[in-house]
Amino acid sequence: MPLLTELLGAIGANRIEVVDLTAPLTESTPILQLPEPFANTIPFRLEQISRYDDAGPAWYWNDIHTGEHTGTHLDAPVHWVTGREGHDVSQVPLSTLVAPAVVLDVSERVAAEPDFLVEVPDVRAWEAEHGALPEGGWLLLRTGWDERSTDAERFLNADANGSHTPGVSADCARWLAEETPLAGLGVETVGTDAGAAAGFDPPFPCHHYFLGAGKCGLTQLRNLARLPATGAVLVVAPLPIVGGSGSPARVFALVER
Repeated sequence: MPLLTELLGAIGANRIEVVDLTAPLTESTPILQLPEPFANTIPFRLEQISRYDDAGPAWYWNDIHTGEHTGTHLDAPVHWVTGREGHDVSQVPLSTLVAPAVVLDVSERVAAEPDFLVEVPDVRAWEAEHGALPEGGWLLLRTGWDERSTDAERFLNADANGSHTPGVSADCARWLAEETPLAGLGVETVGTDAGAAAGFDPPFPCHHYFLGAGKCGLTQLRNLARLPATGAVLVVAPLPIVGGSGSPARVFALVER
């Protein structure tokens, strides 16, 4: 039996589950809030062109107003100054967009400490239990933060001292980007970096190191709790925007049951 026929049969028979990891795009989708004097992206918005009316009696359609980095989205290398000579979102290799994925679950530790940072020993301990990180694959960080994703205030979790969301330490970000075979890092939070990352050295180290290494980021993922620690295949479908630094994306995983 041809492999693709076998794959479709396994999906139809529920031996392979397709798990949607994407947060729906609405006007209330949380977006990153940078402090002054930095500029911010716009919220997602639909502008109706026609809806079975005089402007279009038999059809409904809209213009889309959004930023590249809104909702569940892909960060391409060119998004950061360290990756400025790298791929734009239209150039990201298909081997990165369809690739193996593993899940590091730190949700219990994040529940006790929203500012929790993953360190190199945490990943080493995961490898000791599950094996090496996948060549050309994705590390997906499960923090449980997707539970907050429909409430922008709880999701961004900011106070007078800044945002308090989990992430990866600067040392761990450098190690993952430069010394492992990963193609990218995926998270449930608004950005790949922790809420306090503006004060790290370097600032925003996941962006600095991953994008500088020609790798990618994925943000605002959902349903990572439904994925196994190893064995899933990640599929990322961004808009191929020529010159784009990123794009909202439909992201899903294939999981053998």
